[in-house]
Amino acid sequence: MKFFLDSANVEEITRVMSWGVVAGVTTNPSLVAREGKEFMPLLKQICSIVPGPVSAEVLSEGADDMVAEARELAAVADNVVVKIPLTADGLAATRELSAQGIKTNLTLAFSPVQAMLAARSGATYASLFIGRLDDVGACGLSAVAETVRNFQAYAVGTRVIAASIRNVGHVEGAMSAGADYATVPFRVLSDCLHHPLTDQGIEKFKADWEKAMK
Repeated sequence: MKFFLDSANVEEITRVMSWGVVAGVTTNPSLVAREGKEFMPLLKQICSIVPGPVSAEVLSEGADDMVAEARELAAVADNVVVKIPLTADGLAATRELSAQGIKTNLTLAFSPVQAMLAARSGATYASLFIGRLDDVGACGLSAVAETVRNFQAYAVGTRVIAASIRNVGHVEGAMSAGADYATVPFRVLSDCLHHPLTDQGIEKFKADWEKAMK
């Protein structure tokens, strides 16, 4: 499984890129709004930092308007992936964008059948929202696992992104479910680095070395 960082914060993105563990970045209108910056210059800056895919979401609603906005986003940099909401208009827009060679990330999928519709429209990625499914009493990781099985059974080329990840358990579950990618907030990705035994081991090595040097 590969990692995307779910962030629009340049400092977070720069820091995580130095770790060498993320394949790209996903943004959304909520994340961008938190930064209080003009969107297009911010997107361009992120794309200059990240060599891999950078997902940027359209705000238009009609299919034609989505396509027009998507073209503007795709023109910012070669690594832009356009996020499209999973609606009827979103599917129509994705079909057109796919024919034009523009990569897309169908977002806000909550069921395996929605993910399959995204795939059949030509989406490059389909994002399934784990945390939000858990919030309403469903099992988000089960939806990811079933989607992965379906895509494998039908030889679907669309990649599965586990999104709306809230904790390390979600990340581990996404790996077990076979997701191609997990898009992870900075806080959760940082949490993935830590384990009590790792911290204890580092402290013991330091203590033993200091004792030996006396």
